Amino acid sequence: MRHLLSMADLDRAEILRILDTAVTMHEVQHREVKKLPTLRGRTIINFFFEDSTRTRSSFELAGKWMSADTINLTGKGTSVSKGESLRDTVRTIDAMGVDMMVIRHMASGAPAQIAQWTGCSIVNAGDGTHEHPSQALLDAYTMRARLGDLEGRHVAIVGDLTHSRVLRSNLLCLRSLGARVTLVAPPTLMPSGIGPWSDTDGFATSYELDDVLPSVDAVMMLRVQRERMGGGFFPTAREYAVTYGLTTARLRRLPEHAVICHPGPMNRGLEISGDAADAAQSLVLDQVSAGVAVRMSILYHLLAGEGSDQ
Repeated sequence: MRHLLSMADLDRAEILRILDTAVTMHEVQHREVKKLPTLRGRTIINFFFEDSTRTRSSFELAGKWMSADTINLTGKGTSVSKGESLRDTVRTIDAMGVDMMVIRHMASGAPAQIAQWTGCSIVNAGDGTHEHPSQALLDAYTMRARLGDLEGRHVAIVGDLTHSRVLRSNLLCLRSLGARVTLVAPPTLMPSGIGPWSDTDGFATSYELDDVLPSVDAVMMLRVQRERMGGGFFPTAREYAVTYGLTTARLRRLPEHAVICHPGPMNRGLEISGDAADAAQSLVLDQVSAGVAVRMSILYHLLAGEGSDQ
């Protein structure tokens, strides 16, 4: 494995290998000295063309805790802002001898294109509305830590599905791990070509959140991405919250063992209530913690693990 561009790059065995390694990496977070020598001498560039808190910080921590030299770049701080093409910019960085670039870009497919232009490892940290593979891996890690094996588990993914790169990666990941997935959204936010309760692609869909909640093992609420919307997807924020938000009242419809996930950032009071976000069964902060461990595991398998090309 040289790049991580899509969850489609990984088979079930590779996913489990990353998740199992992350268990060991997670122990580092609880040490007084958070440092491993694993990637000493390696150089990783975190190149983010879109704003990020969780993903960028966790990739930076992951690299530093494994003793890699990490450098953070943004589109505004590079020659791209002066008119240089993306191709010339990434080839310039690659020519400096870096080992890896972690890329977040607003254009779907940008990391895959960069992988063709450069000789270093490329990790997709989110590209447009396409994919976000490391997020799907940390989501699976978090649910697995609480629920055990995800084989046969029922996971509902709810909200703004049309604009969600998290959805696409999670579908691939959860199906590889044997989970049963139901997508829930208003018709205007259901991806094109998917109808209610279709099961032609290995997942079910519904427009009725209240019908789905009683049977889930995990519910993943997705952020309403208003910055990607031109308007007209739902009448008002209040109506969306009442119909598709994980409200305080809906918490009572969840099975006692069911867990709540959200990839963040959260719009409290819109797709998720404060009570749900802070409930005992909420794994929101567990996801953040798992993010560092899982990304450490990804870096390890790409740059130092068995089968790496470096």
